[in-house]
Amino acid sequence: MGRSRSRGTNGRVLVAAVGVAGLTALAAAWTTQAAPAGAGPAAPPKPKPIAGQTSVPDPKLPAPAVSMDIAHASDKGPKGVNITIDDGPDPAWTPQVLAVLKENGVKATFCMVGTQAQAHPDLVKAVVSDGHRLCDHSVSHDTTMDTASRARQAKEILDAERMITEASGGVEPLYYRAPGGAFTPYSRQLAASRGMRPLGWNVDSKDFKQPGAATMVETVKNEISNGPTVLFHDAGGDRSQTVDALRQVLPWLRQQGYVFGFPVR
Repeated sequence: MGRSRSRGTNGRVLVAAVGVAGLTALAAAWTTQAAPAGAGPAAPPKPKPIAGQTSVPDPKLPAPAVSMDIAHASDKGPKGVNITIDDGPDPAWTPQVLAVLKENGVKATFCMVGTQAQAHPDLVKAVVSDGHRLCDHSVSHDTTMDTASRARQAKEILDAERMITEASGGVEPLYYRAPGGAFTPYSRQLAASRGMRPLGWNVDSKDFKQPGAATMVETVKNEISNGPTVLFHDAGGDRSQTVDALRQVLPWLRQQGYVFGFPVR
């Protein structure tokens, strides 16, 4: 979601039972390399090259399992469109968004806040059952994550990953979207080390401002040439305009020859 808007979810940070000692041990496990007896410290192994990655990973951190570059492209190629839905799940709006997506035969990526997923596991399972993908959107939706300590960033990302996975019944998020786009090199590499590709967006519908469904539709029509990943929300306020906008814009995109896919991994 855009950094300039009010936070879609203001629940308290729910943290896993991991104390300072646990974080210290985790950091040590990431950075310590075994060395033969009597030998000096072993040099950290170089991360294996990953297709599509241009960022240089920090060898002192866990090696990325997927590219740590922020994804914008679609797995459907130049005419692909990625519909992404942030801040839920929400019992009022997520079912309505799911219904519109199903009516139009569209699969989307749901970027879920950990506390919301934990509170509504039935909705997380419904999202998965309909064939959509999951994305980690942190625990507390703090849009200043790029100024937080590494320990705080780690807890926000890893705790949300756990909450979403547990709520889904074992389906893991495949992406990480920083609240407000507040990525850091550390958060991108940490997420990628867990198999979650950092996820950006190209078109912001600005539905958080509730400008009216017609305005949102025009925004998508005017900006879809900027790139394939479109941002909507299913929580954080009244999303009736979002539901109406999706109902209008999804058929229009298909009429223009676009196909719906997922962000590249």
